[in-house]
Amino acid sequence: MQRGIGHLPGGCQRTMGLHCVLVLCLFSGWAVGYKQGDNVTLYVNKVGPYHNPQETYHYYTLPVCRPDKVHHKSLSLGEVLDGDRMAESLYLIRFKENIEKRTVCQLTLSEKQVDQLREAIEELFYFEFVLDDIPILGFVGYIEESGFLPHSHKVGLWTHLDFNIEYNGDSVIFANVSVKDVKPVPLEEGAGAVVGGVGVGGGSLTVTHTYSVRWFESPLTHSRRAERLRDYSFFPKTLEIHWLSIINSLVLVVLLLGFVIIILMRVLKNDFARYNVEEDGGCDDLDQGDNGWKIIHTDVFRFPPYKSLLCAVLGVGAQFLTLATGIIFMALLGMFNVHRHGAINSAAIVLYALTSCVSGYVSCSFYTQINGQRWVWNIILTSSLFSAPLFLTWSVVNSIHWWSGSTQALPATTVFLLLGAWVLVGFPLTVIGGIVGKNRAGSFQAPCRTRNIARQIPTQPWYKHTAVHMAIGGFLPFSAISVELYYIFATVWGREHYTLYGILLCVFAILLSVGACISVALTYFLLSGEDYRWWWRSVLSTGSTGLFIFVYSVFYYRNRSSMSGLVQSTEFFGYSLLTAMVFSLMLGSVSFWSSLAFIRYIYRSLKMD
Repeated sequence: MQRGIGHLPGGCQRTMGLHCVLVLCLFSGWAVGYKQGDNVTLYVNKVGPYHNPQETYHYYTLPVCRPDKVHHKSLSLGEVLDGDRMAESLYLIRFKENIEKRTVCQLTLSEKQVDQLREAIEELFYFEFVLDDIPILGFVGYIEESGFLPHSHKVGLWTHLDFNIEYNGDSVIFANVSVKDVKPVPLEEGAGAVVGGVGVGGGSLTVTHTYSVRWFESPLTHSRRAERLRDYSFFPKTLEIHWLSIINSLVLVVLLLGFVIIILMRVLKNDFARYNVEEDGGCDDLDQGDNGWKIIHTDVFRFPPYKSLLCAVLGVGAQFLTLATGIIFMALLGMFNVHRHGAINSAAIVLYALTSCVSGYVSCSFYTQINGQRWVWNIILTSSLFSAPLFLTWSVVNSIHWWSGSTQALPATTVFLLLGAWVLVGFPLTVIGGIVGKNRAGSFQAPCRTRNIARQIPTQPWYKHTAVHMAIGGFLPFSAISVELYYIFATVWGREHYTLYGILLCVFAILLSVGACISVALTYFLLSGEDYRWWWRSVLSTGSTGLFIFVYSVFYYRNRSSMSGLVQSTEFFGYSLLTAMVFSLMLGSVSFWSSLAFIRYIYRSLKMD
């Protein structure tokens, strides 16, 4: 909502900048004990259109009850990245004390403010409060469309909220808000109405905001309160347990892998039997009338062009492979529950910085093995291969969020913190990893010598061209994760809480296995046509899965979501491109190392001197 929602006042922004202490904290869900009558702070957080989950604004940008001086809660890095901007509210809630219709404030709204509320309600704005780390969600108002002739369009504002809070002992277990028995205040266009006995005139509207609190005892302990939040959903549930779909994908993948492995092993067995008939032949005295992958043994280990870029791709791919594995195992250990706001964002930032040494080591080590000389440039390229596109995309997305007044726009303190994490941790670890990799790199292990003059490559049929291999190598891994991809998108770009991390680990293993097997098969078919340019081909074949993922993201945007507007669309497509790039780098790295191991195996198995 770029027109109707204004910006926070300067004093409020300065307060938030001073008091929003950013800490790299992955855990924030410890129990808080309350006594009878203790104050339980209710924080207001953000509002936004229902269909655009990433388009959020501070709650106090709406004309609502607010204190004279806004005090913000100290937030973790993950909470800030998630768009949270928690501030203390005027709702006074005391532990285990019921309240019946207490007045929060009385507001006289100008015509402009009424129009602002109408626009927010017509765009299905919801609000989010936070009570003891429990998100409380509700809609700002009520909208009703009825009749065709005459057409009726009614817009109402909820001015009374019923808070229902569950407790166990001295802990808060669950909380929600209800407007079940409340009538909305109509927001009529123009002036001239009477609302609840309060006069309206001159384009203004006077409303009274009230609330009630009811406490209920719960059998759940504090350690199990996440179960209660998972069972309740303010938004419509679209996720279900999808074991049948996963089992179906697993069966198809097992059959595919079995087919590839069996056929490939039978073909290799025949090749070995045919090529090893003459055991006297040396590596350089093979029958020139022979054909197939054996005849290119003097060229198959010829180093490729753009060696530095290739090694950078392999290094960053290995980094993301390590990062993804770490995130999944941390999730399996229960580090990311629904009460730890933004914990997975914090973990991703920290792991990305710490695993930079992996990218530097892998890239510079292999670059040295294949006789690369500009190792300093290789380290710089490795460190900027993903961080540069990430910074560019973030700059565009953050600028649009800042222009629209969204809470997704990062404060300057967070920007400097993230920049410092990369400058002081990420980049130095990349350099250290690169230096260690360069010093520990041995010689390239090639079973056969490479001749100085390259062999001419015969004309290849159409089905062995790069585009065809990319289509096959990208579609098969994508088909293995297509079912789970929907649920991941519904979590990242929707409002669901993803909890099936065991299934996610299985799908991740399936993805890597399919990518490795398909890469090996395509590399064998390439070598069989006497084409030894497998280095980049192995990266591109399975790395093209990222293209399929981006195409799916376009399909999801158009057919599976109701997202719209410049703010949401820019963020969706910008970060979808980065996600596709991550998958391309990760699967390209797995594909290359699988192909390299396979090629070394088959040429080592030949009886050549």
